[in-house]
Amino acid sequence: MSAFDKLVASLKRTPQPDPTVKAQVLALAKENFARAQETDVAGRQKDNQSQRAGILTRIYDMFASSLRPALYVTSSLVVVGVGLFATQDMWSPPTSPLKAPEIATQQVQDTSELLSPSPSLEMLQLDAASAADGMDVATHSTSQLAAPRARTEGVFSAAPAQQLQAVQPKSLIFPEPSTTDRFASEDDNPVKVTVEEPVSTFSIDVDTASYAIARRWLQSGSLPHKEAVRIEEFINAFDYAYQSPTEDVPFAVHTQLSTTPWNPDTQLLHVAIQGREGVERPPLDLVFLIDTSGSMQSPDKLPLLQKSFAMLLGALNPNDTVALVTYAGSSEIALEPTPVSERSTIDAALMRLTAGGGTAGATGLTTAYDLAAQGQGDGRLSRVILATDGDFNIGLSSPDAMEDFITARRDQGTSLSILGFGRGNLNDALMQALAQAGNGQAAYIDTALEAQRVLVDNVQSLVPIAGDVKIQIEFNPAQIAEYRLIGYETRALAREDFNNDRVDAGDIGAGHSVTALYELTPVGSPARLTEPLRYSVAEVPDSAETGYLRLRYKNPDDTASQLIEAVLPTEVSALDTEARFAVAMAGFGQLLRGTTALGDWSWSEALDFTEAAVTQNPTAHRSEALQLMRLAQTLSQ
Repeated sequence: MSAFDKLVASLKRTPQPDPTVKAQVLALAKENFARAQETDVAGRQKDNQSQRAGILTRIYDMFASSLRPALYVTSSLVVVGVGLFATQDMWSPPTSPLKAPEIATQQVQDTSELLSPSPSLEMLQLDAASAADGMDVATHSTSQLAAPRARTEGVFSAAPAQQLQAVQPKSLIFPEPSTTDRFASEDDNPVKVTVEEPVSTFSIDVDTASYAIARRWLQSGSLPHKEAVRIEEFINAFDYAYQSPTEDVPFAVHTQLSTTPWNPDTQLLHVAIQGREGVERPPLDLVFLIDTSGSMQSPDKLPLLQKSFAMLLGALNPNDTVALVTYAGSSEIALEPTPVSERSTIDAALMRLTAGGGTAGATGLTTAYDLAAQGQGDGRLSRVILATDGDFNIGLSSPDAMEDFITARRDQGTSLSILGFGRGNLNDALMQALAQAGNGQAAYIDTALEAQRVLVDNVQSLVPIAGDVKIQIEFNPAQIAEYRLIGYETRALAREDFNNDRVDAGDIGAGHSVTALYELTPVGSPARLTEPLRYSVAEVPDSAETGYLRLRYKNPDDTASQLIEAVLPTEVSALDTEARFAVAMAGFGQLLRGTTALGDWSWSEALDFTEAAVTQNPTAHRSEALQLMRLAQTLSQ
């Protein structure tokens, strides 16, 4: 007789099951299974359940079936034991195997010490129904008996079981924004009472890093930190078709007064400056100062940096020169100043760079500035372009010392621009401060497309057409009760700084445009936030003017400033295409910052306003901004 026939014969001799024992074993198995899951809610059945969870499920199916009752009674306890043994690594293992009489009273021990299995594709690809219902991972399916690992910056770590309810599907799919990056933290500009403080003064800003940083966070599935959002950089991250100057001045000034989209009882003052275009570019002497420290190894850092600089080489002229200085544990000259006509030599030196070591940024700056000084003179422009993912931790690491050093070299004729790469070590606050001290631009590059826009499309802006550009607006208290400047918190100047030519301010390059917005509360408007002072003795002039604009600038190589003056408009008009999009980006930035001045203005209203603006001028860059707003609306919910 074969082994199979013997097995069949033995099964036929198996006694009939005892209904009472059958019911008890089934109840105990189900109860222990529910305790192991830490929930009495049955998990949702899925086609791709794991084999371990399937063992326990099939126990239930066996007892519920009547095909072979004899087999079930004799094998039930054995199968239960096997199932518990196979799945015991999903919960705290007991000191000894579970026995049937103990199942009803056995408790899972100390859930804070539970360890989860490695995350599976099933855990990450949560079905649409669970995501829509907001279902927690802990109750998603029977294949998820243990605590999933919480994901932070792309790395999974063990999470205590009691924290399961805080782990939502989105946190498994998208990394949370890094909290180790550093930003200049400034509160929103306050509302000013015109009769008490009628004058507003600030330096222009052409940085764009904030918008690119926020875009990267949004595209990774997280809202950016409030501190990372600088509204003026959201506005000025785009090109505007403002009219160029027609007179012999570096730029044209345009102003417009309109109704505020988020508050019909206030008005928006739109101030736009357009730099002169078509300026002949003199030869450039560029020094690429490249961070090659160990933190630059990831693909979005040194490799993207190398590609970005290679793209810039294609936009330079043959008689421009490029030098390479690297810094890690120490600094070294990777390439002496070389004409762009020898591009293959520059490309080869650029692609040989590797990452490793500390961050001797101060030493690298000194070396880079010394190389740049060699090319000064004969009508050539000298500039250092620093590319880094973060901080300087060896040498002159004090921000004040760094700024003083850069200011002194700026006064000797070499400007500084800064490009940020990557995430996790980014010191945006220091980047912004150093770029301002160096009369350059701070930008953030996260893709080759952004490198194209910042370095290639705007290469002409490396040629300065005006320096130390300051704006001062005096509002008329007879017409304007209150006002607030939207953005530019880190660019504010004292009133007396406006006429002081020794106070540094922003520079404008060829073709650059700069936009600023004020929200104004007319006298008598119900939107006024402050009460008039009882004992105010200020004399309010009887004038219909909204206010007066003054702008100071220095021509390149001049030490004395020039003055432009203009009366602000009094008539409220519909926003033109360019002003409308600038206002839309101001709304975008304020929503991300949670600015209270927006009142009840919602994401839906902001999207409708922006969509109309993009429709009027549907460039790829503006259409992308609209998509980012839609994404931000979804993430905010």
